[in-house]
Amino acid sequence: MDVKILKSSFAVVERRAEHAVKYFYSHLFWHHPGIRELFPDSAEDMERQRDRLFAALTHVIARLEDETLLPYLRELGRDHRKFLAGPEHYAAVGASLLAALAEASGGAWNADVEKAWAEAYRVIADTMTAGAAESEDPPWWDAEVVRHLRYGQDIGVLTLRPHAPLRHRAGQYVSVSSDRVPRTWRTYSIGNAPRPDGTVDLHVSRIEQGRLSTALVQEVLPGDRLRLGAPGGGLTLRRADRPVSFIAAGTGWAPIRAMVEELAEHPPDQDVRLFVVARDAAHLYDRPFIDAYADACRRLAVTYITPAPGQHRNQATDRLATALGNRGLWPDQDVYLGGPPQFIEEIAGLLTELGARPDRIFHDSVPATGRGDGAGSRPLGFGEWFLNRPAPHWHNPSGRAPRPD
Repeated sequence: MDVKILKSSFAVVERRAEHAVKYFYSHLFWHHPGIRELFPDSAEDMERQRDRLFAALTHVIARLEDETLLPYLRELGRDHRKFLAGPEHYAAVGASLLAALAEASGGAWNADVEKAWAEAYRVIADTMTAGAAESEDPPWWDAEVVRHLRYGQDIGVLTLRPHAPLRHRAGQYVSVSSDRVPRTWRTYSIGNAPRPDGTVDLHVSRIEQGRLSTALVQEVLPGDRLRLGAPGGGLTLRRADRPVSFIAAGTGWAPIRAMVEELAEHPPDQDVRLFVVARDAAHLYDRPFIDAYADACRRLAVTYITPAPGQHRNQATDRLATALGNRGLWPDQDVYLGGPPQFIEEIAGLLTELGARPDRIFHDSVPATGRGDGAGSRPLGFGEWFLNRPAPHWHNPSGRAPRPD
C-alpha cells in the first residue's frame, strides 16, 4: 500500500465526507438492491450507519502503519458475520467505495490514487475475510432475557442467558440486536465477570431518539430474545503486581463492575481504588453492590463523585479532578477507565498530567476528536465531525454512550 498517497487522498475526501458517504450508499443500493435489506429501515439508523462507516475508514487510514491495524481488521471481519456478509458483499462494497472516493476527490483522483485505494481495499477485504474464516464461534448468539431491572426512566440492567456458551473476559463488550428494532446493532459492555451459569448482564442507558436503547430499557421483557455478537474490546485486567485504580462514569460502570468482580474472586495483594461518577446521587444505581464489595474487600477504597446538592451536574467534573489530584501515587498505578469518549479523553489527559504512565492507562479505543469552541482550537475536520457529533455529556447517563445507540 502506498501510505503517502492514501493519506493525502483521504485528506481531500474528508472535506466532502458527508457527500462521499451518501454517494457510497446510493451507489451500493442502486447497483445491488438486494443488499439494502441487510441495513436498518429508519433514516435515523441509516444516518448513524453512515457515521460509523466513515469512522471505521478514518480509523483504518490513521493506523496504516500501526501494528494494531491487522488485528483490528480481523476482529472486524469476525464481527461482520452477524450481518451475513459474504465474499460477494465485500466485492460490491469495494466497487462502491472506489466510486465514492473518486466522486469526492474530483480532480485529485487519478490512476495512481485509484491503484493505491484498490490495493488498500484488497488488503482490508482479505484480512476481514480471513478473520471471519478463522473464527470457530457462531455469527451470533441467541439469548433469552431472564431479568430486567429498571432504574428510573433511562437505565436498565438486562440479565441474559445465551443459548450457547458465550466466552468472554471481564471488561469486554458485545453488540446487541432486537427484533423490536430489526437489523440494528449497538454495542454494550458486559457488566459481570464470567459466571458458572453463563448468564451476562448488560447495562443500557437510554439515549434520546435512540430506538434500540429505548426498546431495551423501556420495552424488552423477560422471555424476549436478543442476538449478541462476538465479545470484543481490550479493557481487561492485566493482573500485574501493581496498585489498581478504576474510574467509571454513567453506564461506563459496567465493564469496571465486571473487573471489580474478577478482583473480588481473586483478591490482589495491592490496594484498589474505585471512583464512581454520576450526574446526581439518584444515578448511582449500583451503589448497594459497590458498598457490599467494599465491605468484603479490605483493600478496596471507594469514592463517589456527584455534584453538590443544588449545583449544576458539571460540578462533578471539577470534583473528580480534585479527588484524583488529592490521591497521588499515579506513577505506580494501573488505571482503567469506563465511560463516554469525551470523559475518557479528558480524564486520561488529566491522569497523564498527574504523573500516570500513558502505557498503564487502559480503556477501549476512543476516536480522535477536535474542538471548535475554545481558545487556540481549530474547527473540526469532517472526519472528526463524523466521529464526535455531538459532543457527549459524560456526566449524564442518558446522554450519548461510548458506543452510541
